Amino acid sequence: MCTAQRMAETYDENRDICSRYVHSTSRGHEAIQLAAGMQMKSCDYVSPYYRDESMLLGMGIQSYELMMQLMAKEGDPFSGGRTYYAHPSLNRDGFPVIPHQSSATGMQAIPATGMAHAIYYLESQKLLEGDEKPIVLCSLGDGSVTEGEVSEAFQMAVLKKLPVLYLIQDNEWGISATGKEMRAMDAYEFAGGFKGMERMRVNGSDFVDSYLGLRKAIQYVRERKGPVLIHARCPLLGHHTSGVRKEWYRGENDLKLHAQDDPIPVLTEYLLKHGVGKAVLNKLRKAAVASVQKDYEYTLNSPDPDLDTFDTYEFAPTPVLEEKGHRHPEGAEKVVMVDAALHAVDDILKNNPEALFYGQDVGGTLGGVFREAATLAHKYGDERVFNTPIQEAYIVGSTAGMSAVGARAIVEIQFADYVWPGINQLVEELSKSCYLSRGKFPVQSLIRIPIGAYGGGGPYHSGSVESTLLNIRGIKVVYPSNAADMKGLMKAAFYDPNPVVMLEHKGLYWSKVKGTAEAKTYEPDENYIIPLGKARTVLEATEDKVQSGESAVVITYGMGVYWAKAAAKEFAHRAEILDLRTLNPYDWEAVSAAVARHNRVFILTEEPLLNSFAESLAGRIAKECFEHLDAPVQTLGAANLPAVPLNIDLEKQMLPNADKVKTALGELLEY
Repeated sequence: MCTAQRMAETYDENRDICSRYVHSTSRGHEAIQLAAGMQMKSCDYVSPYYRDESMLLGMGIQSYELMMQLMAKEGDPFSGGRTYYAHPSLNRDGFPVIPHQSSATGMQAIPATGMAHAIYYLESQKLLEGDEKPIVLCSLGDGSVTEGEVSEAFQMAVLKKLPVLYLIQDNEWGISATGKEMRAMDAYEFAGGFKGMERMRVNGSDFVDSYLGLRKAIQYVRERKGPVLIHARCPLLGHHTSGVRKEWYRGENDLKLHAQDDPIPVLTEYLLKHGVGKAVLNKLRKAAVASVQKDYEYTLNSPDPDLDTFDTYEFAPTPVLEEKGHRHPEGAEKVVMVDAALHAVDDILKNNPEALFYGQDVGGTLGGVFREAATLAHKYGDERVFNTPIQEAYIVGSTAGMSAVGARAIVEIQFADYVWPGINQLVEELSKSCYLSRGKFPVQSLIRIPIGAYGGGGPYHSGSVESTLLNIRGIKVVYPSNAADMKGLMKAAFYDPNPVVMLEHKGLYWSKVKGTAEAKTYEPDENYIIPLGKARTVLEATEDKVQSGESAVVITYGMGVYWAKAAAKEFAHRAEILDLRTLNPYDWEAVSAAVARHNRVFILTEEPLLNSFAESLAGRIAKECFEHLDAPVQTLGAANLPAVPLNIDLEKQMLPNADKVKTALGELLEY
């Protein structure tokens, strides 16, 4: 406690240095945090929040390690100077595992519950080694419990009786808002609505009460009796952050009231009553002061990060680097895309016992609203293939926790138009994890999303969202256009150690939309796999048309492949079609080679064109391939409207089609 106190004082005394980067300290919360940190085992998983420096000290993290992160030094053991103070990502022998998490309040509840879900699953399959019973500790501020994503986590925790302990630290402040302003009830009262959630209150400023309460709760969870929520009342003795200081919004009376519950005097009095002499306590205080000063000076003089490493760890290396297996094996029968996806997931589940598949309606007897998971729940059991509540945030965010523990999740968002509640988790928890943890915690996550219009689906079941997803750095985006690619890319996406979003066009699933019969292909063998980021030429222009300067390349993906194929029939071998297949990373080498070969480029998308991926690609081609262009880069997409209308004729008016492509391609070829 004295170490944590002296660290906070040192930061305040050296504001010109220590407040260069925003930080929070644990002053007032030391008792409950130390009581928690000291009881975690190396088999456990911990998801702290941004004020939990004392919890980290209690686990054995040294003060200089925290200071290295405070000052964004190369020696920061968690992120190498990439993320905030007290934002650990730890995978060290003898310590609990602490995956990376964001600062966004309450967001860690879902990945933490995903870790507990992974433990629950791996234990059910007898895949966890050792005799230990790991648990997950998820630490939250009481103000964050009003976040909807916390409720999603609580719901799943009680539904599955997951081994997770939610530690709620309540100092009655948000930033400048008080508890009375922000909530109708505290976290303890709120959790009463979640049937099966065991609840406890402890005095968070009293180390003994905190320690004993946590010991009881930890034992309860470790015995697999279900989740527990502990509500700990704590004083806030420091600032909200170094950038939002207590004197700006808290009155003198409030500060004095909180000071009465300072955990250090409370523990000092207890120790004196139980025979610990003042000399011993004074020695501890002096040792803490000396240690913190030494660590501060050491950190201050430590090197900053190597600037040449600023762009490392965007992604973890993938093992899938080349196409393997047989795309058209002898005796193969043709298969529709939806069945190719089903067979790919079946192969994955069969060969990878740590894999599981979940989402809305994918389990049970239905097997997905498009029958894309038909038979899988019956084949692999309800622990591996199951329905979730209507919780897009949990579906997406839980995969980060699954990955940290060693389970490998395939999940589904039912329609692209409903991905938005999951974007928080995709951006804050999944996409940044590998980069900010310096590669310690890439998130293996395969997120399937049916996408696109298919004739009368209307404004909430027909949208295209790829450009939004492509603005999220740190995720990969795949978009197959036929059954063979679906199967090969699905396998590569699963084995990729990074978050991968697989966009699956509903209009191509069954090849029932006019002009999409060729989406049905011969089924590749079980070993077929296609590396992400490799485009495929699906139609070639003849060499004589290329040499005479009469050709053009259409760069597209998804449904655009079939509009382009239909249009190309009108131009006598003059059109080449390049199917990108993967949108991030996309195959720039193939794109630039095609531009140099044909000198005319047409980029086709189903999305509204304005500010889209297609326009971005066109801009890059215009800049980097300018010397090869004989005409402006042609682009075509949907009209710039907020939704796809329900009426089929209105939908046709909005979206591209073969006739619109034919007109635009003809104009390009006239240059």
